[in-house]
Amino acid sequence: MGWQFAAAEFLGGPLMVVLMALLFRMFLSHKLVAEARAQAGRGLKGKMEGHADMDMSVTEGPLWQRITSKDGFTATSHYFVMDLAAVWKDIAIGLLIAGALAAWVPPDFWQEFFLVAHPVAAKIWGPIVGPLVAVLSFVCSVGNVPLAAVLWNGGISFGGVIAFIYADLIVLPIIDIYRKYYGWKVAGLIVAIFYVAMVFAALVIEFLFDLLGVIPSQRSAQIVEMSISFNYTTVLNIIFLAIATLLVMRFFRTGGPRMLAHME
Repeated sequence: MGWQFAAAEFLGGPLMVVLMALLFRMFLSHKLVAEARAQAGRGLKGKMEGHADMDMSVTEGPLWQRITSKDGFTATSHYFVMDLAAVWKDIAIGLLIAGALAAWVPPDFWQEFFLVAHPVAAKIWGPIVGPLVAVLSFVCSVGNVPLAAVLWNGGISFGGVIAFIYADLIVLPIIDIYRKYYGWKVAGLIVAIFYVAMVFAALVIEFLFDLLGVIPSQRSAQIVEMSISFNYTTVLNIIFLAIATLLVMRFFRTGGPRMLAHME
């Protein structure tokens, strides 16, 4: 989508963290902390978390020796496949939702929804509504960039895109994790504080980048490649596909499927 969005994420992230710390200090009472600890003490686990309890780390020898050893290669392959199993649905859903919205939702709808005809109001409205779109789309951080590109092409403000990307912290699957670990009260507080912090941080980034004159003027973010071409991305894809193939083969040859079958 452009370096401006990456820079905005890096600059806005620390600001959001500071805001969250201040808000938690103000609103998180000792009573709520005690309730959250009691809930967390129940030891409820979510999908794939059983793998986190299996310590496969290799600790003997120098770093390069650990990485290239048989045990290190096996551990790497298991973590790789387990992580892939945990996130592939989010990636697929993100691409499907982005494609569906790009194909089926007319541009006029996005332009009206994001108040494109009212530039000043759009700068404020974008960060407010961006996280809400993220919550409804329930796409986590590994699948939200394609949808962010659709929203940007549709007319959402620069700050709205930033807030939307930050909102992977409060999508429905993540909220359910908060509820499971900390209970409804603390989960609600977490969501409220995260929402306020990301909206405020996105607004600051919006006006800062506007003042610096670095907000992109073109709204033509590419969601998928329109044609097959051979370039540096193709070379990187081939290299990492080969590495992924080796890791998957190692996973299957070292008892990985049995471990995967025990995951929730």
